[in-house]
Amino acid sequence: MKISTAFQGKMPVLSYELFPPKTETAVKGLYDHVQQLMTFQPSFITCTYGAGGSTRNKTLEVISEVRRRFSVTVASHLTLVGSTIDDLRQYLTEAKEAGIDGIVALRGDPPKNSPEFRMTPGGFQYANQLVDLLAREFPEFSVLVAGYPETHREAPNAEVDLDNLKRKVDAGAHVIVTQLFFENQDFLRFRDRCWARGIRVPIVPGILPPQSADQLTRLGQLCGAKLPHDLIERMNAQSDLEGQANVGVEFATEQVRELLAADVPGLHFYVLNQSRATTQVLAQLGFQPKLG
Repeated sequence: MKISTAFQGKMPVLSYELFPPKTETAVKGLYDHVQQLMTFQPSFITCTYGAGGSTRNKTLEVISEVRRRFSVTVASHLTLVGSTIDDLRQYLTEAKEAGIDGIVALRGDPPKNSPEFRMTPGGFQYANQLVDLLAREFPEFSVLVAGYPETHREAPNAEVDLDNLKRKVDAGAHVIVTQLFFENQDFLRFRDRCWARGIRVPIVPGILPPQSADQLTRLGQLCGAKLPHDLIERMNAQSDLEGQANVGVEFATEQVRELLAADVPGLHFYVLNQSRATTQVLAQLGFQPKLG
């Protein structure tokens, strides 16, 4: 099933995000975790693409192998960083030949040695330009784009950020997947503002079950997500990492339960190449695992 049509059913669409492992041992471990994640029958799985295309070949290799091994629809992230338009066309051609269904079209974060995004000579400046390229030259791809319930860190304000998102949707994006967040009201307000702007594509919340207080703090610093004080306190009250992970699963389960009650069209889990936390959340919510 194409990603762009998966949201036409009545049931919420389940999806996962992976990243390319750095070692062969980690690659094997990734496929073991995907095997566990597959018991809950996701509609599709995505894989990230490193800054400057640093994981370009690995991204395509991993997501193609996931597709082959598990017979699941897959999407590759693609960023503008370090790529000319011809580079982007080449990657999209390779992805098409590999049977990839979707592209997560992103501007991308600047490389670590650069304080800000700089357009590659001969490349694009904005993600909506990549979406436009996909719509014109690669219409067979389902196109996903990023949304920011708490506003993109580089946007001067929330209205400008929403203008940017509207341009991506108007250029041909099929689905919005949000940055992770921990306060559901931020997502629900964001969704209302999108609807008020005439954005009618599915808006899918990005979920990450936090596994430790340290991880939660790093995520807040990296993504700019607001961190619930009660969650941090509950995690810090645990004497070991397993206890903290259990608190994270409990928190994520209630977060997702509330979102499902608010009729979200899907759930996109940032699984961090692990399976335990996400499968525990899905099991507690009553998702039915695949038999056999």
